[in-house]
Amino acid sequence: MSIFKRGNKYWVGFRFNRQRYRYPSPDNTLAGSKVYESLLRQKLARGEPIVEEAPKIPTFSEFSRKWFDIYAKNNNKPSEIANKEGALRVHLIPFFGKKAIDKISNLDIENYKAKEISTGLSNKTINNFLIILNKCLGTAEEWGVLNRKPKVRPLRVQPQKFDFLTEEEAAALLQNSEGWLKEMILIGLKTGMRFGEIIALDWEDLDFSTRNINVRHGIARGIKGSTKSNKIRTIPMAGEIAELMMKRYKSKGLVFPPNHDNYLTHNLCHKELKRACKRAGLRAIGWHTLRHSFASHLVQHGVSMKAVQELLGHSNVMTTMRYSHLTASSLIEAIRTLEPGKQGQSIDLGHNLATMPVETVKNRFISA
Repeated sequence: MSIFKRGNKYWVGFRFNRQRYRYPSPDNTLAGSKVYESLLRQKLARGEPIVEEAPKIPTFSEFSRKWFDIYAKNNNKPSEIANKEGALRVHLIPFFGKKAIDKISNLDIENYKAKEISTGLSNKTINNFLIILNKCLGTAEEWGVLNRKPKVRPLRVQPQKFDFLTEEEAAALLQNSEGWLKEMILIGLKTGMRFGEIIALDWEDLDFSTRNINVRHGIARGIKGSTKSNKIRTIPMAGEIAELMMKRYKSKGLVFPPNHDNYLTHNLCHKELKRACKRAGLRAIGWHTLRHSFASHLVQHGVSMKAVQELLGHSNVMTTMRYSHLTASSLIEAIRTLEPGKQGQSIDLGHNLATMPVETVKNRFISA
């Protein structure tokens, strides 16, 4: 009998070309089972599979490569594409690659964190890889490959400490520099531009009529693209910068052209900056320290966080708030005006206030 009932469920069972087929009827009625049997026989007669195979779930390696080619390349800047390619190839695919993407669990992700920590990578670096993993799995969910992605929790990162030059140290550094290096240092100190934005600067970006610098591009990994925030920002040009730039103004081309056809490299400029620091008797600093110095000087002079955010090109004001503790000196000065006989006195808190413990600041205030 081709249709039979087992328990409360109708089944279809028959032979076709000496092969036996038996399936539960999706319509649990006698009439529905007959229709289902007819449908199965018609498919077999046409040479079609009578049961559609479930779609194959790709491995993380398979899906991530597809995600990289379709999503990352279409939606990221060249430098970001390079970062994602390296993170996938060196870190994520070697760990998750062979696992079906729907089998990646929260435990797997925690094991991945532990493995990366054991290699000595910083929590911040590991979090950068986790962001890529989370976006890849999230896209798999959007594309219907995953029903629900696992949670990717970032590691805790200590508040970022940064160094900056005092105004006296900045002046000493400039006095011990010359030529293109001095000009680049001056721009870093007086505009807060990133190193990649400085070496990408074109003469067309300098507007001497309004004394503005239009920051349009940045260079990362030798590739010219948009700024880090993907926005154009305008920075007023200090008089010192305007005077220096006017002396060698050109109508077009790079403001800081290298000796060869390519852009200036970070390696070359970093070495020259270290030599200038040594001549000035300063600790060795990086180019980003000039950006920190620009922001720190503004905050110490009472400039609002909103203005600092716009000048630095931060997408989120919370990033700018790392400089907020530098207002402690101005707050202390305000409180001191209430103390008898101490009006007008100031406290020298030094350039290390950025990393100075709160208790130390309090002690200096009390003992002053």
